[in-house]
Amino acid sequence: MFIHTITPEIFSYGPITVRWYGLLFVIGIILNYLILLWVFKREGHKVADLESIVIYLFIGMVVGARLGHVFFYNAEYFLSNPLEILAIWKGGLASHGAAIGVFLAYIIWLLVHKVKFVKYIDLIVLGMPVTAGFVRIGNFFNSEIVGRPTDGSWGVVFTRLGEEFPRYPSQFYEAGLSFLIFFILMWVYKKFYKKLPPLFIMFLYVLLYFSTRFLVEFWKERHVIAIDSPLSMGQILSIVPVLIALIYFVILFIYKREKV
Repeated sequence: MFIHTITPEIFSYGPITVRWYGLLFVIGIILNYLILLWVFKREGHKVADLESIVIYLFIGMVVGARLGHVFFYNAEYFLSNPLEILAIWKGGLASHGAAIGVFLAYIIWLLVHKVKFVKYIDLIVLGMPVTAGFVRIGNFFNSEIVGRPTDGSWGVVFTRLGEEFPRYPSQFYEAGLSFLIFFILMWVYKKFYKKLPPLFIMFLYVLLYFSTRFLVEFWKERHVIAIDSPLSMGQILSIVPVLIALIYFVILFIYKREKV
């Protein structure tokens, strides 16, 4: 098994501290942008639109991720200590909140720039799994969002948590699945994009991301709704987007059959 003794900080210089999580987060954002830049140029779209969208989405992601953590996982504490909501440097970001924040930010961008929803949405989601994957690797370096205890030889002992027993490296499970989703989306895009109906890639991403998130939760230390709840908060929050994506594909399948 692996003994995790890695500190979250890479180095410090005076008041400046560079952390693994921050570095990996930035790498994920930059790679996401470069992927979208390549896609936009390939499709002949305005790069200026992409640059504007990215700013909106970044703000939406950070704000949404923080508020998601606040209200989905520890609302009572933060409502009693509202100033702590702003203390984002202490950690606490939720991927479901990030998804909601990104979606709302994109809607706002559309309204401001008077662009149709379907114009860019199938392209914008292509790079998102890359950012998600690097964030999960950052969580590993931070010894957070850990897996449940295991007896397997692949377990990781997170010594920073004061523990001497191994846990599933669930952060790497999610990171690996995120990168796999990225390759699937890119394959679908390059092979079929011109033939696909609007929103196909977006809903494929939603289905793959949230269904795999639901499954990995079984190996993670879970935030449960109630003591006797069989599902974690992450699983509860994943059900709705998975159902919405499935409804889209069912409707698409019925429509295709009726045309035949």
